[in-house]
Amino acid sequence: MFETLIPVKKFTSSARQTHIRDRLSSQSGVSIAELAREFGVSEMTVRRDLAVLEEQAHVQRTHGGAKLTERMILEFNYRAQREKNRPAKQAIAAEARKLVKPGHRLILDTGTTTLELACLLADGQDITVITPSLAVASELQHAAGVEVVLLGGILRRGSPDLTGPVTEHSLSLFAADLAFQGADGIGHDGAIYNSDLRLAQVDRMMRRVARHSCVLADHSKIGVTALARSGTLADVDTFITDAGAPASALRHFARLGPKVITAAR
Repeated sequence: MFETLIPVKKFTSSARQTHIRDRLSSQSGVSIAELAREFGVSEMTVRRDLAVLEEQAHVQRTHGGAKLTERMILEFNYRAQREKNRPAKQAIAAEARKLVKPGHRLILDTGTTTLELACLLADGQDITVITPSLAVASELQHAAGVEVVLLGGILRRGSPDLTGPVTEHSLSLFAADLAFQGADGIGHDGAIYNSDLRLAQVDRMMRRVARHSCVLADHSKIGVTALARSGTLADVDTFITDAGAPASALRHFARLGPKVITAAR
C-alpha cells in the first residue's frame, strides 16, 4: 500500500483530489476504501472528492472506486511525452525560432518539439500558423500577432491531433514559407519515421506545400525506426537537433543535403 510522508490529516480536499489524479495516472484504478485509509478520512469524504472529480470529467466512478477518464489518460500521457528530453526540445525550438521572420506563413505539425516552438512564437508579429495540432492551436490562440489556422480532420485517438484525408485536403489549399516537423525516429541512413501511417502522409503533404521544410528531432530519435517512413532528410532543407546527437550521424545527414544545426543546451 502507498505510504506518504505527509501526515494524512493535513490533506485538504483540493490536495486529496490532486493526489487521487496523480495516483490514477500510474495505475488503472483505486478503491474508495484504500483512499480512505490513506488519507485518514471517512469513505463518505472520499466519495465527495470523487464526485467533484467526476463533475470535472477527471475520473469515472466504478463499483467501489474510480478510474481516470479517457480525457485525463490522454492529458497525463501527453504531459509525460512532452517532458521527455524537454531541455533538448526547448534548445532545438530556440534555434528554429531564429528562422521565423515577421510575415511568415508557417506549418507546425503535431510533435512535442514543434509545440515548444509554438510557445516561442507567442510574441511573433504578422505570423500565420497552420496546424493540425489542438495543442499548438491552444498555445497560440491568444497571441495577438499570430493568426492560427486549425486544419480539419479526424481526431486521432489518444492524441490531440487531427489527421486523415480531410487534413490532407485542407493542407492542399495553402502555401507556406516554412514547415516545421518532428519525427518519431531518424534512421542512421537519414530516413524519417513516424509511428502512424496517416501522420506520415500528412507530413509529406506539409513538405509539398511549403517552400522550405525543417525537421526538429532530439538526439534520442537518432537511430530509431518506427512503422512508417515519411521521407528522408534529403527531402528537407534544415535539420535541427541537440548537442547529444552523434557527430558521425550528423556528418552523414549533412551529406544528404540539409543544413544541419546543433542546438546548445
